[in-house]
Amino acid sequence: MAVRSSNPALNEKVFSVTVPPMAGTTERRSTMSLDGVVQKSFLLLAVLVLTGAVAWNLTPRVDGAVRFPGWLFIGLLGGLGLAVLTVFRPHLANRTAIPYAICEGIVLGVISAAYEWRFEGIVVQAVGLTVGVFALLLFLYATRIIRVTENLRLGIVAATGAVMVVYLVSFVVRMFGGDVGFIHEGGAVGILFSLVVVTIASLNLVLDFDFIEQGVERGAPRAMEWYAAFGLLVTLVWLYLELLRLLSKLRK
Repeated sequence: MAVRSSNPALNEKVFSVTVPPMAGTTERRSTMSLDGVVQKSFLLLAVLVLTGAVAWNLTPRVDGAVRFPGWLFIGLLGGLGLAVLTVFRPHLANRTAIPYAICEGIVLGVISAAYEWRFEGIVVQAVGLTVGVFALLLFLYATRIIRVTENLRLGIVAATGAVMVVYLVSFVVRMFGGDVGFIHEGGAVGILFSLVVVTIASLNLVLDFDFIEQGVERGAPRAMEWYAAFGLLVTLVWLYLELLRLLSKLRK
């Protein structure tokens, strides 16, 4: 059966990537393991959290208000560039995953500081909800309460694509001075939209779990553990940001 994920970092072609052995060695490369993915995922999360804490403390505050620093764009552009590079060159994940986590830590640290300034306590709530959603879906997947069928997979992929299109349209509209209010504002429609997006982001975790499991079963190269951990981090970052957006709308 084909293995697909709506996460652009995790697609079927990845586990067919051939990773050449290190120079001077003739041993066959060991295969990917679940423990390896877990360990690398925790490492990337630790790097992201540590960098985020530093960025939070370094974010300038003028008259009590948060100001976006110029070095935020280093994280934004660096994270985007590293993500694109890793998606197209999966075998480089062991070199790009940690720098990507650092860049995302910079971005999340600054954004979290801005949200916390406006809505005290919101970051703790968003972090708690992200951890809770992750644990719940991992439990539901591990116990097979949620089974990844082809219809479910296609539905999540289509829904994720639709969300990306809406965000892209919103970005273009805002460039020309307009706005798509229901995305950014509070109110019933805005809250409902965020709830839908949070649900879609959460379900992407299920596809990620399934994809990683399939990679382990198919004996993917051990080097792909870094790529699988990177892909999971992409989803977690998206989920956290959407939860921040939803909670801010509820506070409004």
